[in-house]
Amino acid sequence: MTATPRGQRKSAAATKLGTVPTALLRRIEREAGGAAAKAAPAAWMRAVAHACRAELAERLNETMQADRDSGAKRVHYLSMEFLMGRALANALAALGLDAPFRQAAEHAGVAAADVLEREPDAALGNGGLGRLAACFLDSLATLGVPSFGYGLRYRYGMFAQRIQDGRQVETPDDWLRLGDAWELPRPELRYPVGLGGHVASDEGLARRWVPAQTVYADAIDFIVPGHDTRRVAVLRQWQAAPANPIDYAAFSRGDHLGAAREKLEAESLNWVLYPDDSTQAGRELRLKQEFFLVSASLQDMLARHLAEHGTLDTLGDKASVHLNDTHPALAVPELMRLLVDEHGLGWDAAWAQTCKLVSYTNHTLMPEALETWPVRMFEQLLPRHLEIVYEINSRFLDLVRAKLPGDEALVRRVSLVEENGERRIKMAALSIVASHHVNGVSALHSELMVQTIFADYARIWPERFCNVTNGVTPRRWLAQANPTLAAVLDERLDGPAWRTDLDRLAQLAPLARDAGLQAEVRAAKRANKERLAALVRRELGVSIDPASLFDVQVKRIHEYKRQLLNLLHVVARYQAIVAEPNANWVPRTVVFAGKAASAYVAAKDIIRLIHDVARVVNSDPRVGDRLKLVFLPNYGVSLAETIMPAADLSEQISTAGTEASGTGNMKFALNGALTIGTWDGANIEMAQAVGREHFFIFGLSAEQVAQVRALGYDPRLHYEENARLKRVIDAIARGDFSPGEPERYRALVESLLKRDSYLLLADFHGYVEAQAAVDRAFIDTAAWDAKAILNIAGMGSFSSDRTIREYAARIWNVPA
Repeated sequence: MTATPRGQRKSAAATKLGTVPTALLRRIEREAGGAAAKAAPAAWMRAVAHACRAELAERLNETMQADRDSGAKRVHYLSMEFLMGRALANALAALGLDAPFRQAAEHAGVAAADVLEREPDAALGNGGLGRLAACFLDSLATLGVPSFGYGLRYRYGMFAQRIQDGRQVETPDDWLRLGDAWELPRPELRYPVGLGGHVASDEGLARRWVPAQTVYADAIDFIVPGHDTRRVAVLRQWQAAPANPIDYAAFSRGDHLGAAREKLEAESLNWVLYPDDSTQAGRELRLKQEFFLVSASLQDMLARHLAEHGTLDTLGDKASVHLNDTHPALAVPELMRLLVDEHGLGWDAAWAQTCKLVSYTNHTLMPEALETWPVRMFEQLLPRHLEIVYEINSRFLDLVRAKLPGDEALVRRVSLVEENGERRIKMAALSIVASHHVNGVSALHSELMVQTIFADYARIWPERFCNVTNGVTPRRWLAQANPTLAAVLDERLDGPAWRTDLDRLAQLAPLARDAGLQAEVRAAKRANKERLAALVRRELGVSIDPASLFDVQVKRIHEYKRQLLNLLHVVARYQAIVAEPNANWVPRTVVFAGKAASAYVAAKDIIRLIHDVARVVNSDPRVGDRLKLVFLPNYGVSLAETIMPAADLSEQISTAGTEASGTGNMKFALNGALTIGTWDGANIEMAQAVGREHFFIFGLSAEQVAQVRALGYDPRLHYEENARLKRVIDAIARGDFSPGEPERYRALVESLLKRDSYLLLADFHGYVEAQAAVDRAFIDTAAWDAKAILNIAGMGSFSSDRTIREYAARIWNVPA
């Protein structure tokens, strides 16, 4: 099955396209071993995926050959997660094969939607960090930037979330049970990765690492298609394999488990994303995973560079290595080890190449979220790398003393080794010291980054820090997720060109009050709300009204994301409805989804409280359809593609100064949802693009948050002074929502009243007032629709295509 080459005459293209459904039906019959009409949807899914993969492999060969011939500089994007979601619909759209696929399915009497639904989400990521990386691969391919994404092939993802009696229960996400139709194994690419052991000196006193254990990294490619181009990008995933798959002598002795120990130890590197680090074993496994990723990826990059260029002298001119947060920070000492120990470069030459290669994106302003590793663990697992880190640190501190003499306090603060308490290696500091550029992911985040957590480093290298605001791919998050709205845009914007030129959305702004456009956008929203309502009824057995306001917060469950603030408003609203059931309430459906880390007790308590409140609210006859509360389990890309197009209101309510950027906020607005949020992260730039009057902004600013904390914050004052807030917290504390166990949420309530680390109580009044403004706005249908259209129209600059162009120009120095 081959896509129609662009540029052919229309009649020739139509003739060729007409052969595709027949070829596809024949392929399905061959793979299923019977008539296409009788093949199961899963068999259809695999056969269609294989057909797409064949075309993508051809394009991959073209792309790789073109890059070799041109001597292009490549970007190597290292990330612990890539949240790809399903691939089939995206591939069909990119290859121009969506219509032929649907024709073939219709001819065989098979529902195309059923085929698409049979594909599992690729469990290679969890949250915004991984989804951002996936959007970037889409844009790298679409813009034709030579690139590789590098990640791990997780067998069971992070976990599949189940809800039992309101509690989150983690189970393996067995997404590879039936194999992956998209994978392209590269058995010729295998690299050794060492662990443990000791460091020895040879006769020339050069230091050499002698690992105690070696595992092999096998490459498996996932091809990411570009849109409106034949170019593709590659996600190269690493699968660990043992040096000795079985200890035959142990097996012969009857020690069958012992015989497989080395195999199990190797394969455990690929079992799960982010092992629970509340145990020593979990922390060690996470460090091993991070090193496995960077070692294999860098060996692959160096081997390709030497094959194409023959010398490492040009490495920094022909390659970029980008660290997506600190998880791949071990790339710095590993690259130095490979260049110095394995390839014979002198230290200064190797360091010069490293600093030309490496750049780093920071994703957090919270010091506790900056990754560090104990020196003793480093010494045990990566002894040569510890020596290299010490040498980097020594030379760096000499530079600091020369540049800013006499400030030993500064020297202590910027050292790569934390000396207070247990000695630890600071991975963000290591990334900064080796990078030619360090970027934040929104204007506010980048500003605060150099004022707070990285202020000392910005004093040393002010030119090194910059901003690149995040973006999302409109191909996935509008064209694919919301075809009803996409069809409206195709009609209003003279075709589908907006998919690769999102700035065209600005043409909608003058039409925001056009009654015809409002009706079309409203109809698309209603169709999406009905689809979500059907899903909720099917999965949860709860009926929700598509005419109600869909108020949505879907993201990782974390205290700083403040799902609990949202829930406090739900309880306040419930209490008010019960007190005045005959008031003119705006019907509202509140939707939550997201996973809590398995060891994160407070976040899991929040999930349970959501379910307890939902049980009470949804069953109270005094409330009826005025208020519904639902939690959809196992949040992922495919679920997001159903939820986001249906949302009327997007909850982006993190404590100001804690959210680096956000990308969910962009996806919601792109689909016509209005935002209620704090003046934080990318909310600020979005509000400036759309018009602040079309956002519902509330709460303390980042500057005010800092002032409140500096003065000494007492959350109990807000509790005592706000009668509405007091009623809400008292109801939770006395067990109104957990009557069988009234003390269930004591820890949660005490945390709010004694610490309230993320200032929920300080922002509660402003949040409730903003929600009242939402109610008033929703009643005026035409005004609401105009705001929704203006939100869509203002999203042009939040395309990941714009983001990648900025990375290419400001950081990577590659054309895009």
